[in-house]
Amino acid sequence: MKNHSSKLGLLLLLVPIVASAWWNNDWASRKSVTVDAGATGADIQSTLSDVPVLVRLHTGNFGFFTELAENGKDLRFALDDKTPLKHSIEKVDALSEIGLAWIKLPTVRGGISTDTLSMYYGNANAVEASDSKGIYDVNQSLVFHFNEGETLPQDATAYANNASESKAIISPAGWIGAAAQFSNGGIKINANPALEINPENGFTFSSWAKIPQAQNATIFQLKDAKTLELLVQGGSLVARYQNVSSAPVNFAAGKWQHIAVVASKNKLELYLDGQLAANSPIQLSALNPTVFIGSAENGQNFTGELDEIQLSKQARTADWIKFAQRSQSPDFTVLNFGGDESNSSSNEPSYFIIILQSLTVDGWVVIALCGVMLVISLLVMIGKGFAISRARKDNRAFLEQYRSVDSTDVGALDRDESDEERELSNSDFLTAVVGKHDHFQSSPIYHVYHAGVQELKKTFGSTDNNSVLTPEALNLVRTRLDAAVVREGQKLNKNMVLLTIAISGGPFLGLLGTVMGVMITFAVIAASGDVNINSIAPGISGALAATVAGLAVAIPALFAYNYLLTQIKEIMADMHVFTDEFLAIISKRIADRQRSNDGVQYVILTDEFIATISKRIIEQQRGMPL
Repeated sequence: MKNHSSKLGLLLLLVPIVASAWWNNDWASRKSVTVDAGATGADIQSTLSDVPVLVRLHTGNFGFFTELAENGKDLRFALDDKTPLKHSIEKVDALSEIGLAWIKLPTVRGGISTDTLSMYYGNANAVEASDSKGIYDVNQSLVFHFNEGETLPQDATAYANNASESKAIISPAGWIGAAAQFSNGGIKINANPALEINPENGFTFSSWAKIPQAQNATIFQLKDAKTLELLVQGGSLVARYQNVSSAPVNFAAGKWQHIAVVASKNKLELYLDGQLAANSPIQLSALNPTVFIGSAENGQNFTGELDEIQLSKQARTADWIKFAQRSQSPDFTVLNFGGDESNSSSNEPSYFIIILQSLTVDGWVVIALCGVMLVISLLVMIGKGFAISRARKDNRAFLEQYRSVDSTDVGALDRDESDEERELSNSDFLTAVVGKHDHFQSSPIYHVYHAGVQELKKTFGSTDNNSVLTPEALNLVRTRLDAAVVREGQKLNKNMVLLTIAISGGPFLGLLGTVMGVMITFAVIAASGDVNINSIAPGISGALAATVAGLAVAIPALFAYNYLLTQIKEIMADMHVFTDEFLAIISKRIADRQRSNDGVQYVILTDEFIATISKRIIEQQRGMPL
């Protein structure tokens, strides 16, 4: 007993290894798919063999259309990652991100049992392996998919029962890819041995139909010595063999519905949406019929659309018809799609790639806009940070020399701007990066000092002993200094508004992308009917990437804005302190001069006066914290 337990434990350890084995290393990726046979509603004892199953691919369950080879020729399906399944590619459109493929399942068991298979993709060198003739069993005598561009519908089975005549128009917007649109005539298939009906085996017709309104017409007719047909009589469907008709079954006008007619040796059955709706007793005879679809031999043209028309030389069971209807309808989840795995990453799913592949066009647009905002914000942050750092450095250099200047020469540190300085004066960043720094070119305090000295020189022309400074002239100097402070503040705050736009606009732009992505995800789910966590999660994760992009723009911009704003405020405070102290000293000198001149309303600006003012400024600024 102990020995058996050890062997069982070893087998259990090997199960994950076997399950994760890669079918073929030439394929880069795979996606797990489970077949929920319980969706048939069949009894657990029921087993279907060689069943064609539709695989619908869309953005809700598959986000890697760009990795597929041309026309999806690299798609492969393997049962338990060992047994390749026959498959047929009906349509793969990477631009609209829609794929339709058929696979042949060896068995489908009823009840709650499931089968696991893998869909492999990602091999640009794969050869075409689509085999529509191998999808169907020997009893399937005709299948029309109605591919776009067909003049005469082509049979997908090995019997090649192609249409001999057709007045149907191929419409690209069908139930499963393209569909046949009828109004002025139908499709004719000539009689041949492959279409013969044996009463012992029976016959099955099935199709998806969209009937726009009540009418009297023929959907299909088998015409031989006896006639088997499906009619539209007013707002009802009626199956008829010779003079025996089923009870009328009401249809939903303007809605796609699955219809099937099954004729066995002694019974005629009419199914609607996978459910038996009517039946009548008959005595079926052998037939070698001419087939009319969308009309009858004597007219009775049908108006509406038909898609996925199938004829079988066997009376299919109720479970077969129900499974066919549910597996071809997005209203049922017969196939459940799991996560994607990469062969190059030790079978671990690449979550980042999944998110990127799940992004819709609007999400990419929002992320691109956020990327532009991020680049602009980074340029502002780097440029402004560099300029402020250089301004503080030049401020310190200027004040250090200003405090040691000869008090008899107040304008010793002032000089006229060069042509290069005037060209760069509007950009603090260019001044800091490419400008010279031999004379405090990036110092805002020096620029204020320069404006004051230039105004004094402009007013008096020189600073000799006979110069006078009236209160009006003092106000002019004060105005000029204040204007210089404002201009320097504007230069320091230039482009800071771009950071505020990034801070407030980035999250809202990202939220817009997320909301639109979620809307599109749910719209795809509503259109496809594939409602499960595997179809919702990729779209939602892709939509949330837009919000992440918006926050990635706003968060660094927020931190940088607050830091830079604090630095600018400190420089502005230094300029105001310099200006106030400079004007206070001049005002005091005016008052002293007025008292010495017994009320005369002017002050003589001599060299001694200017030296005294400069000395006072230097003494006070030596004790001023920077």
